Amino acid sequence: MIYLDHNATTPIASEVREAMLPYFTDEWGNPSSSYRFGSRLKTVIETAREQVAEMIGASSGEVLFTSCATESNNAAIRAALKSQPQKRHIITSSVEHSSVLACCRTLETEGVHVTYLPIDRDGLLNLADLEAELTNDTAIVSLMWANNETGVLFPVEEIARYCKAQRVLFHCDAVQAVGKIPIDVRKFPVDYLSLTGHKIHAAKGVGALFIRRKSPFSAFVEGGHQERGLRGGTENVPLIVGLGIAAELARKNLPDYDATTRQLRNVLENEILRSIPSAEVNGHKTHRLGNTTNITFRGIESEALLMLLDQEGICASSGSACLAYSDEPSHVVKAMKPDSTASREMIRFSIGVGNTMEEMKTAVRSLQKSVAALRE
Repeated sequence: MIYLDHNATTPIASEVREAMLPYFTDEWGNPSSSYRFGSRLKTVIETAREQVAEMIGASSGEVLFTSCATESNNAAIRAALKSQPQKRHIITSSVEHSSVLACCRTLETEGVHVTYLPIDRDGLLNLADLEAELTNDTAIVSLMWANNETGVLFPVEEIARYCKAQRVLFHCDAVQAVGKIPIDVRKFPVDYLSLTGHKIHAAKGVGALFIRRKSPFSAFVEGGHQERGLRGGTENVPLIVGLGIAAELARKNLPDYDATTRQLRNVLENEILRSIPSAEVNGHKTHRLGNTTNITFRGIESEALLMLLDQEGICASSGSACLAYSDEPSHVVKAMKPDSTASREMIRFSIGVGNTMEEMKTAVRSLQKSVAALRE
């Protein structure tokens, strides 16, 4: 198998797996217990919180553990609205992850007005559009850092500073950016920032939300006193421990990540464009993550090509894994190129540090064979 779908999920690092194991077996106590067997796990959770905080330049008291980025995104958006009941407007983009878009669509049924900012053919956002749409009624701006399908980067640091100047809360879905590019929340005034474990070699089912000190927040999951009363429910200790170790590894490996994945991505992308007719990249050529390429193969349905690639042992995708069973075309590529069929004819390849140059060459050969078979 050649795995080229790291934006969907990543393999669990061996260090993460080893760190988690004791908390599935011997250390199975409840952290909320008064006796030491359980209560000593509070220290373990706080260590993981410090590791996650250090990865993004936060203080540990600003990190809230969640079940996933979907929960983090929903919690941030709804907290901003709840804290400002007089404001009923949200600004987001047309290419956000489904967890943000679905939340916004639900809020529209509850009387909230949502503005979906457009993007250009390269997937870039025009800041002038944000400035034109922001009003005194805007409760929060929610924009992603890196697009999960194309890797295109939004200027979130500039957006955060603009929102701060306008006294509007800003939430950033940084799921695809964390561990891939430098992030330091001390350097730009983001109010909320979402991340998840399974994109950085931790387990599925654990995430985190950065909440800047003094930014408003109320419990999204109500129950007990856990997470300083901001998220009820017994903590998932093994997964939280794993997220902490993964965060520490991501911080240490960050200097080499981009160089490693970008070199592999460029070889894969350039060879595809050189050897397969009518192939074109979706997304800005340079202003994107180093590990991601999204390519349209003209005249070929995405799902048909993915099936042949699967038979060749190549794992790729036609968009977000969260929408894998949807018959709809890629909403991201459709927003970029509404006048073409590119959104139904594209494949996303996302590279990881465990991939090799030989795998890139093998993947190209498999693509050449599969495309030729479908074009006969």
